[in-house]
Parts: sequence; structure tokens; C-alpha cells
Amino acid sequence: MEGAALLIRLYYFALIGRILLSWLPQLQENRFAEFLYNITEPYLAVFRRFIPPLGMIDLSPIVAFFVYSWISDFLLRGLHTVLVFLIG
Repeated sequence: MEGAALLIRLYYFALIGRILLSWLPQLQENRFAEFLYNITEPYLAVFRRFIPPLGMIDLSPIVAFFVYSWISDFLLRGLHTVLVFLIG
């Protein structure tokens, strides 16, 4: 449980980092930014198919972040409930 929660939380922070980097283009040209892009783009691309940019503003990462927060919270609570049931 703790390992899954850690991975979910790390990805949560990766999404926050990716959103912040999109506002700071001068910081997008380094290995860390490239790493964040590579691990978050597959997830964010799903939302870009349904939420097109409004001019220069891309709202899909913000929507993706809130959906991820909701789903991860739901999964962690469900996983906790199952483990409590199995362990006693």
C-alpha cells in the first residue's frame, strides 16, 4: 500500500511540475523538464484530444490534474479498504 501511495503521490507532483514548467518556457530545456514531459505527456495527451486549447491557453493539464487527484484519492481509499478487510 505504501509503495503504491508513494508512486501515486510522485506522479501527482510530476503533474504539478509539468504545469508549472509550461508557464516558464526558459526552464523547459533541461533533462529534468524532459523527464517530466516524457512521463506526463501520455496521460495529458488523452485530455488534449477532448479539450482543445483556447488560443494560447491550454486548460487540459489543469483538468487532467484534477481528474488524477480525484481518481488517485478514490483508488487509495479503495485499496486501503480492501487491505483492512483482508488483514482484519
